[in-house]
Amino acid sequence: MRKGIHPENYRIVAFKDMSNEDVFLTKSTAQTKETLEVDGQEYPLIKLEISRSSHPFYTGKTKLVDSAGRIDKFKSKYKKFKKEDKKA
Repeated sequence: MRKGIHPENYRIVAFKDMSNEDVFLTKSTAQTKETLEVDGQEYPLIKLEISRSSHPFYTGKTKLVDSAGRIDKFKSKYKKFKKEDKKA
């Protein structure tokens, strides 16, 4: 490993999958202002939209995760271009 290119401020961080509420702890340098208590200990919290516990590749299940409402936003944006059925 090259010296001086890797961060030194690793600490234990709680990562929370927001789609299924799964929480796991690992080392990270990611910065956050939120915290979460896990087993009586307070950890910095990083929120994830998808993780190994909810990703279809790892779970083997197909599941649509649309927490940001992107599908509804797309449909409402392009609703005006929808062709109307005309009965003659």
